[in-house]
Amino acid sequence: MSQTNGHALKYGEFAYARPTLSEFTTRYEELHKKFDSATSGEEAVHVLKEWNDLRIDYKTNSALISTKFSKNVKDEWVKNEKDYLDEIYPTISELKNNFVKKIIDSPFRSEIEKEWGDVLIIRLKDSMNTFNAEIKPFLVEQAHLVKEYEEIIASAEIEFEGVIHNLSSLGKLLTSTDRSVRLKAQQAKYAYLEKNGEKIDEIYDKLVKLRHKTALTLGYENYTAMRYIELGRSEYTAKEVEHFRNTIYTKLVPFLTELYEDQRKRLGVEKLYFHDESLMFPEGNPTAQGSPDWIVERAKEMYAELSPETDVFFRMMIDRDLMDLVTRPNKTVGGYCTNFPRYGVPFIFSNFNGTTHDVEVLTHEAGHAFQVWESRHHTTPEYYFPTLEACEIHSMGMEYLTWKWMDKFFEKQTNRFYYYHLVKSLMFMAYGCAVDEFQHWVFENVEATPQQRNDKWSELEKKYLPWRAYLDMPYMEKGTMWQFQKHIFGMPFYYIDYVLAQTCALQFWARSRKDWDTAIKDYIAICRVGGSQTFLNIVKTGNLISPFDEKSLETLTAEAQEWLSAWRDDWNNEEQ
Repeated sequence: MSQTNGHALKYGEFAYARPTLSEFTTRYEELHKKFDSATSGEEAVHVLKEWNDLRIDYKTNSALISTKFSKNVKDEWVKNEKDYLDEIYPTISELKNNFVKKIIDSPFRSEIEKEWGDVLIIRLKDSMNTFNAEIKPFLVEQAHLVKEYEEIIASAEIEFEGVIHNLSSLGKLLTSTDRSVRLKAQQAKYAYLEKNGEKIDEIYDKLVKLRHKTALTLGYENYTAMRYIELGRSEYTAKEVEHFRNTIYTKLVPFLTELYEDQRKRLGVEKLYFHDESLMFPEGNPTAQGSPDWIVERAKEMYAELSPETDVFFRMMIDRDLMDLVTRPNKTVGGYCTNFPRYGVPFIFSNFNGTTHDVEVLTHEAGHAFQVWESRHHTTPEYYFPTLEACEIHSMGMEYLTWKWMDKFFEKQTNRFYYYHLVKSLMFMAYGCAVDEFQHWVFENVEATPQQRNDKWSELEKKYLPWRAYLDMPYMEKGTMWQFQKHIFGMPFYYIDYVLAQTCALQFWARSRKDWDTAIKDYIAICRVGGSQTFLNIVKTGNLISPFDEKSLETLTAEAQEWLSAWRDDWNNEEQ
């Protein structure tokens, strides 16, 4: 881990060194010569360690610029540097791809697998099979289109009752106990979307056709087939995912419909509309009882008590300024975790806005960050993170494993938080399926018009979210809500991963209530695995049941029903 002046480097001290194509070309020429002249497995492995060092430096520089752009999309120097990295990325990928071919065909492959395991070879083959030099201009254009979309979303300036909000700060108004405020805030939010809707449609139309063209150029039948390989989905296909979605539709959606009816009764409204969905309780959703700094201090206490490993981890995150948590103008929406492998540390990005989500997003992203921290011993970049559906087990699992400490944040509102968090997690699963089925349909119907895409979204809302109804929101009634889902633009097909992972994370919820010590032991074990195992093997390592096993969802739904029923009885008794 890097040191300077006797102390561990903080985020602001991380050095950015602009990568150049001439430098990379020279380095790869040297690697090719060394690898070709290797006379033993030991020598070949040594060359690959040099290759990993090169990639670690590149990944660190790229992550630095990406986080700086997220912090301020209006920073012209950062925007230009991001454009530059987007421009050279395809050529960097080409240089990597040419070297990967040598690794795959190497007479020392068995020694390489002995050093790093066969999952590395699987990942390298996937990267090789989803890239060639012909698609380089497509990747550059795609990156520019995604950045254009992100700038539109991050630059939102929405006036509400004399105050200018971005999309994150507006979030608190969407959960106001005043129903008229909720409606007006949603109308203001989607008025901004409508204002930019035509441009967003144009961007997405270009992205869909560009991605389809990329897949055809690589010899795939369609983008879906290519993307599954690109995402490392080596253990299941779109058919298994379709069956999983159908299980959610048949087993979970009816139960969710009952929960929404309960919500309607609690709120005391004749009909539950879209602008009511975010408010769970008439007295307001549970919120952390202090400032962002107060939340972080209590999180520090929580992680000190949770385990020795999490104590070391979270203190390090604070000491080295590795979190940017609070919303502000020109900051991209949402939250994420990345890592700076040169320095051996992760980074958490979020947008605290005074809602329940502040604590949820902190524990969620801390789950990702803790995993990559526990995986820092791996020496190949492919193992810092696993595939996406496994990544989300760590994040969502952390949300549930921290339930024991939620009273630190919510105090007298803790029981309401438990109900809110579990119900919202279950409800999200239906929405996640809608997003996934929408994307599958889009790439099966590449020539669909914007109107046809909107019609399909409306159809899927009726299927997975049958309770949804809009009031005085004509743009939303046209089926445009998907335009705000940034994953659809920047990370296609990255959404069912959350739903698959949720079925595993909920198992940690259920297990931790019965045997805390075993649950946390298994959780830490899968964090240390990183990406060195495939998704379903990580599930086995954590002593979890595969989400593709219908019994898993049935069991979890039954446990959730039982817990929520008991909670509702207690709540009703309190109200009486």
